[in-house]
Amino acid sequence: MSSKTFPSLNLERELWAQGARFIIGMDEVGRGAIAGPVAVGVALLDSQDQRVETAWPSNLKDSKLLSEKARNEILAPVQTWVSGFAVGMATANEIDTKGIVQALALSAGRALDSLLQDASLRQAIARDGAIIILDGSHNWLGAKASGIPVIVRTKADRDCVSVAAASVISKVERDNLMIGLASSFGEYGFDGHKGYASEAHIQAIRTTGPSSEHRHTWLTKILGDGQLSFEE
Repeated sequence: MSSKTFPSLNLERELWAQGARFIIGMDEVGRGAIAGPVAVGVALLDSQDQRVETAWPSNLKDSKLLSEKARNEILAPVQTWVSGFAVGMATANEIDTKGIVQALALSAGRALDSLLQDASLRQAIARDGAIIILDGSHNWLGAKASGIPVIVRTKADRDCVSVAAASVISKVERDNLMIGLASSFGEYGFDGHKGYASEAHIQAIRTTGPSSEHRHTWLTKILGDGQLSFEE
């Protein structure tokens, strides 16, 4: 396996060695889309779970490096391997009203709230410690980290198995939501581009106008002067 492609437990092991029992990998998906929600996934690894070191799927990697078919196939093994997982989302309207950074924090807070519903897990984290590994270059979590320290790492979705797991879980859940929306908004092709700015998607908006699932504040420039960097 190339270390440039496949993640490892190296950072997680370092953090465990520093005394934290739990690692929470966190990654977002949908930040650059022009329709649909932004989603944040969390994947929990417990150092006391023996499966953590031996049972992660050998083909697990950053969701962006996997085909849609491969992501769907690996989802169940990933969910079985991690000690817990959750996905939080913020709607297109929330993105419009709050801005993308606050929407990301809102999504993360919802994901953490869902993960920490289990009282015994909350007690274990309070007693034994946890650290969040956040993919990216800056901490957009703010107060939404539920009191848990945050480590920010560029390319963590590529390099850290906990974050790679979170990336797959959040990507598949958001993709499935967009596929479901296609039945109500068939003219936009959400099941194909998943809300990103493909050329066909932009043409559909020009022809039909934006839907309630579009990020209207993001479309002003697109619909006004036609400037757009297409993303497949």
